[in-house]
Amino acid sequence: MNPRILAATVGRILRQLRHDRRTVALLVVVPTALLTLVYYMYADQPTPPGAPSAFDRIALVMLGFFPFIIMFLVTSIAMLRERTSGTLERLLTTPLAKTDLLFGYGIAFGLAGAAQATIASAGAYWVFGLQTAGSSGLVIMIAALNAVLAVALGLLCSAFARTEFQAVQFMPVVVAPQLLLCGLFVPREQMAGWLQAVSDVLPLTYAVEALQEVGAHAEPTGTMWRDVVVVGGAAVLALVLAAATLRRRSG
Repeated sequence: MNPRILAATVGRILRQLRHDRRTVALLVVVPTALLTLVYYMYADQPTPPGAPSAFDRIALVMLGFFPFIIMFLVTSIAMLRERTSGTLERLLTTPLAKTDLLFGYGIAFGLAGAAQATIASAGAYWVFGLQTAGSSGLVIMIAALNAVLAVALGLLCSAFARTEFQAVQFMPVVVAPQLLLCGLFVPREQMAGWLQAVSDVLPLTYAVEALQEVGAHAEPTGTMWRDVVVVGGAAVLALVLAAATLRRRSG
């Protein structure tokens, strides 16, 4: 990768994103609005002594879900538009390498995900009183890493879609199983053995576990760092695979 070309690619994508007001609103407004719903859903739920409230448990994981879901959707459609409009084909006739383009997307949307996570976390901690044993900075870091993972998966899936409708169809295939099997709704140790095996290979499982470690422990744990490395490794692997499947012609 060429650092200068990579930096120029990141800047171009961020400028495009800044001028897309609907996407900016989706990134900034929607997570806070959904957190508001979660807060009022669980505000009156009884909490056993010494246990985290239902809102604390659910909202903490939701702070990782929002960047994952939104960035997957935004990235897969954005890359598809670049390919179908011919922009991608023109870009790849320049010295821009595939890895520069895809890692540029990962960095740019990762920064957008970090901004989204910061805004949503600020609302969760300061407006709704979210309480975690660990630092809010670690929550933001894990949420931003989730955004990078979603960007990588979105770029990979966009290579197999010809229309925006087809890109959206990947959500129930790629995103929904990870949401269901990550351990939020049913503890993973209570799942059937084959479901646990599937859960073990899904990267969102480790992101959720890392967030739960932050919620339960005042200091970063070895399990949390292991989970962070797994999620980061999955993101890099998906970006490399996306580069391998990226065609130089729109088709």
